[in-house]
Amino acid sequence: MKPPANLRRIREEILGEWRGGAEADDLNAGIHLPGEFVAAILRGLGATGAEDGLDEEAVRAAWKELAGDFIARHAEPVSVKGGNLVLRVTQPAMRFHLEQMKPLLLERIRTQLGGERIRSVKFTHG
Repeated sequence: MKPPANLRRIREEILGEWRGGAEADDLNAGIHLPGEFVAAILRGLGATGAEDGLDEEAVRAAWKELAGDFIARHAEPVSVKGGNLVLRVTQPAMRFHLEQMKPLLLERIRTQLGGERIRSVKFTHG
C-alpha cells in the first residue's frame, strides 16, 4: 500500500533537506564508458590509421602487390595519417623515381584500397 501523496511529498522534502538537494532524476547521466573515447584518443595521438578507416598492416600488404618486388624492396609504407601515405625510401635515386611515378602510384593505391582515403603520397629517406 502506497503512502498518501502528502506524506510522500513531506518525505521527499525531509530527504532533500538531509541530502542537501533534490534526488537526481537520472543517476547515470553524464557517465561515459572509456570505450567511447579510446578510438578518439588513439587518433589524437597518431597511434592508428583509424581516422582514415585503413589498417596500416593492410596497406603494407597491399603495397607489395601494387608496387612490385623491386620497388617494395627499396620503399616501404611507414604510416597513414590524415590521408597521407608516408613511404620510407632507401635511396635518393629511388625517391626521384617514385616522385615521377606519384600520380600512377596514387591511382593504383586508390584502386587497391578503395576510394579517396589516400589523398597523397609523401616520402622520407631512411
